[in-house]
This record gives sequence, C-alpha cells and structure tokens, in this order.
Amino acid sequence: MRLRRPSAGLCVLLFILLGGLTSALSAQEPAPGLPDPYGLLVPKDFSAHRSSSNNPDWNSNDDSKRPIPGETQVLADLTGPGVVTHLWVTIADNEYGWPRLLRLRVYYDGSSVPSVDAPVGDFFAVGHGFEAKVKSAMVVDSSDGRARNSYWPMPFRKSCRITITNEGHRRVANLYYHVDWEKLPSLPANTPYFHARYRQALPAPADGKPYEFLSVTGKGHYVGTVLSVVQAEAGWFGEGDDFFWVDGEKYPSIEGTGSEDYFNDAWGLHVNDAPFYGCTVAEGTGLGSRMTAYRWHLVDPVPFQKSLKVEIEHKGWTFNADGSVKSGFGERVDLYSSVAFWYQEGIAQDQPPVPYGSARLPQGNALQIEVENALSQIKAENGKVSVFPDLFWSKDVVVFEGKGPGSKVTIPFDVPEDGDYELYAQMAQGSDYGVYTALLDGKKPEAPVLEHEPGADVRPQTEFDGYAYETYVGADFQIGWPRLTKGRHTLTLVCTGKREASSGYTVGIDDIVLAKTGAAAWAAAAKVQEPKTPSGSVQDLAKALSDPDATTRGLAAMALKDKGPAALPALPALEKALKDPDPNVRMMAGNAIAAIGKDAAPAVPALIAACSVKDDQIHVLRACASALGAIGKPAATPALPVLRKLAEHPRIRWAAEAAIKKIE
Repeated sequence: MRLRRPSAGLCVLLFILLGGLTSALSAQEPAPGLPDPYGLLVPKDFSAHRSSSNNPDWNSNDDSKRPIPGETQVLADLTGPGVVTHLWVTIADNEYGWPRLLRLRVYYDGSSVPSVDAPVGDFFAVGHGFEAKVKSAMVVDSSDGRARNSYWPMPFRKSCRITITNEGHRRVANLYYHVDWEKLPSLPANTPYFHARYRQALPAPADGKPYEFLSVTGKGHYVGTVLSVVQAEAGWFGEGDDFFWVDGEKYPSIEGTGSEDYFNDAWGLHVNDAPFYGCTVAEGTGLGSRMTAYRWHLVDPVPFQKSLKVEIEHKGWTFNADGSVKSGFGERVDLYSSVAFWYQEGIAQDQPPVPYGSARLPQGNALQIEVENALSQIKAENGKVSVFPDLFWSKDVVVFEGKGPGSKVTIPFDVPEDGDYELYAQMAQGSDYGVYTALLDGKKPEAPVLEHEPGADVRPQTEFDGYAYETYVGADFQIGWPRLTKGRHTLTLVCTGKREASSGYTVGIDDIVLAKTGAAAWAAAAKVQEPKTPSGSVQDLAKALSDPDATTRGLAAMALKDKGPAALPALPALEKALKDPDPNVRMMAGNAIAAIGKDAAPAVPALIAACSVKDDQIHVLRACASALGAIGKPAATPALPVLRKLAEHPRIRWAAEAAIKKIE
C-alpha cells in the first residue's frame, strides 16, 4: 500500500461537495478510464468501525454518557494501524460556557502527551463557550451548532485514545458521540500525526510581542487556525498582521496585512461560512464584543522541516479617555484564545499546558445565577410569570407570557462586590416568543461604541429576538459591561414587539451570568487549578465521600464504582452518600452500589428511600433503580412498588423496567 496525494483541484472538489476527506491512506490504484472523482470504484483494503455512546442494551434509548465534574469519558480506545475519519458529538449541558469547560484530548500510540488538547467548542470552530452553526470543509456544526462534526483524518500506528473531560462544576446532562475509523493493514512510514492545541492570553501580552498560535519543533505542515477575541476595549481590534516563521528564519516566509485579511474576509469580520474560511461569531466592535474565525490551510498548507512559529499582532484602533482616536494601529489589551491545527512526523512533546476549566472562559470567574430561585421576587407587568422545569434538557426556565408591546418582567439579582462586570442573560427561544430589550436598574445599559474608519462594523446588541421554529434554551444575550455596586440590582426585559411568524410575546430566561472584568479579575481567574482526584484504598475513598468539596466526593464515588464488588466495605458510606446534597454524588453512589451487585443487599432500604424522593433528578433515580436491579431477588423484592411507580415516568421507564425484570 502507498500514500497517494490527490491533486489540489480534486481536493477542492471533494471538500466543497462532500464537506470532508476521502481516505487516501487506504487507496489502491483506480480502474483506468472510469470517471470516479470520489474513489467509489477503487477496491478498499480496510475494515470500517465505529466507537459510540450506544447503550449495549438494544431495548434502551439511553445512549448518552453523563460525566460528572472531573470525570474523563473515553470516546474511543482503538488498536491500530488505522485512521479516525470522522468525529461527531452532541451535548446537552446547563453550565455557562460548557463548550469551553469540556476538554477534548487525543493520544496516539500509548503516549501520555495528548496530540490534540483543546476545548470542545474551540476545536469545532466556535469559541467563548458558545454554540453556533459552522459549514466548512473540515468542521460542520449543524442544528444551531449542537451537532458537531470533525473530518480531520487522524492516523495512528499502534493505538488512538480519544477522551472528553468535564472540567466544569456541573454534570453533563447528555454526551452522545460517534468516532468513525478505518482499520488498515499498515501505514506508510512517513505518515504524519494530526495535532491541535489550544492557547490563550487573557489579556494579550502588553510587551509588544504578537499573540502566538503555535511554536513547534519537528517536520510537518500547518493546516488551520481558530481564533477567538473578546474586546476588552471598544473599537476595531483587527489591524494586526499574521506571521509564519519557518525553520528558524530571521524574516517570516508569510506576512499578512490585517487580522480579517488572514481569515479571508475584508473590512472587518462578518458571520459567514465557506469551505476554507469563515467567521462563526461576530458581535461588532463595542466593548465586550466577541469574535471567532477559522482558516483552514487545505490547499495552501505551510510546510516546515525543523520548526514553525505562527503569530498575529494584537493591534487596532485605540482611543483616548474622551473618545478621540489615539492610534489606528495601537497595541490593545483584548482577550485572545486560539486552536492551532497541524500535522507532523512523530508526536509533539514541546507544547505548553492547557489551562484548566474555568480559567479558559472569556471571564473565568463567571457567576451563574439561577433565575427560578428568585421567582417570588420577580415582578411582571401586563403578563404572567411561571417556571417550566426541565424545559430543555435539564434547564429550568422562567417564562414571561407578555400580552404585547410594553409588557415587562423585572428580575432581581445580587452583586457580590463593587467592580466592573460583564452581564449576560441566557435566554430561551420558541415559536411564540417576542422581541425584548433590556434595562439594567431601570435604565438602558450604556457601553462605549466608537466609530473609526469607513465601513466600521458597529452593531451594539440592544434587542433579543426570541422567535425560533423550535424550542431552544442557551442563546447568550449580552446586557453589557457595566460598573456595578455591591448589593441588589434588577434586570428588566421589555417587550417591543414580535416577528410576524410568532404566535405570541413570550420571553424565557434561564440564567443571569455575572463576571468581573479587568486585569485583576483576569489574573485571578487564570489561577484556577485542577482539583485533586481521590485515590487509594477502598477505605480512603470511603473517607473521601465526606470531603467538603462536591467534586471530590463525586470522583470518590466514581472510583468506588470502578472497583466493583471490591468496594463492599464502603457500602455504609455509599448509603449515606445517597442523601448527599449534590446530585452528582447521589448518582455516582447509586452506580457504585450497582457495581457491587448482590452483596449490596443491605442498601435496599436506602435505595428505596432514594427512589421515593419527589422530583429528584432523572439520572439519580435511574442510577438507584439500576442498583436495585443489580441486587436482584430476593433482597430487592420490597422495591418493586417504587420501581413500578418510577416506570410511569417516560425518561426513567427503561431503567425501572430493566430492574423489575431482574428482580422478578
């Protein structure tokens, strides 16, 4: 077998028409004289496989994983030689910024150093913890950004291990995944490995140095960039040029003319998608505006024999205190983050560590305020307020059914200390939703939006249009970057109308997100550290179930689950954990008891009590039902009445019925 390099023209055709790659790694000689642009007539010498989240019980539709904080979920553990051809994930989570809190890593050939190490969202070309549509050659995010697809080929010789780690503070409600791959007879000796690495500078360096996408030693070729920027000052940020320094050269081989030019746009950055470049987020040039753009070097890769450094200047328009222009090419303090994509021979060992969890958020100290907790204090005018529990995959939403323009709802929230803040509302959308504007403490939020050159992309966000064909919860609506005092404040949503297609004037709000801004806040957020994972004997893990930190308790219960029947001495501590205030700990305790099996019979009364808790989280109840099924008859026979009650709930039915079948 040999590696065939398709022509550039054929690559373009394949990328545009297929949105991905054919596997040249497994190609043989085609039949001569036959029109076959996709290689469908070429005999294949590989076997096709998939690693997925599918439930091994075909009678169950519970095909997702639910990693708790700190947990690493293995998506694939493959034996080579082979090549991963497609990665698909869809995720439901109710934590602010979760696409940046979930960390994707890929390890080749048993290496302890990941060759891919990036937040899920950024790897799939959308930064800031947002979800957005992408339609490019190598990444396609559909369903409003919720269905993420990667078509980067990832060859490996011995093994490939793909993981996602939950580095947030809340359990993932649902993680579904497919990893499609080809098992090959062999790989050519010079086949390079795919790499992707996240970096950030929050804020960008103030010493005149450009922002660095990548600095790597070895032999390979650069194939792509995803850049995200949060504007920490108003005005156009993107006058900085890009530079590619190949093999230690003193002058860059490639030098650009501006940030938007590198991403193949012009006169600013605008939301668009194309096979090789695009912009997935573009909020204008006001204070707090965000941008994400991608650039795939598919027909213009940048090869290197010894080393490569890729940089971009963080320069743009700067202003004096009175709003007058200071410079059209001045150094700015915006927040930069990126993912670099490249192939190289061997595994890169020289990359800096990726910051942990919330240190990667645009504002790492974000406080997520659950609006439904203040329901009794919410004031409505010309409309009705109610709470819709679990309106959209574990998201409880406060819904205001306004009667028309002028209807408004006022929501109180508390600010912990004086300071400059970023204020967001996470909103719901639906077919009967209206258009609303926001007031902060009864006034329109003020934020500087500064004009500069002709064609300035100035688009302050003043209204939220909630209309959508189907219900969706998770749209981020920026209220502004206000200066707030410690104490009580209010957010008022005022109806201004609706689209003609909408059947009502409803507005829904899931959370208010509050985060401090400024150098001190960014520096504090950057100090977030990875929590210590509990380890040791069963006795040590049982003791850790009483740790003050909920993440530690949950990981301790998970570690006991992995020990299976050997965790029996920890059963009393696990029974107690079924009443833990944190639902992740309760769920994992149920799973650990299930792993013990029949010997966990003394826990039946505690499990029955746990299954009887009204309105407990779905996955906690599933775990406890499964534990009763694992214990089986005769010990779990007294649990049959409560299991039959749980079986009436459509989202618990499968687990309850499976348990009943085992007991009966």
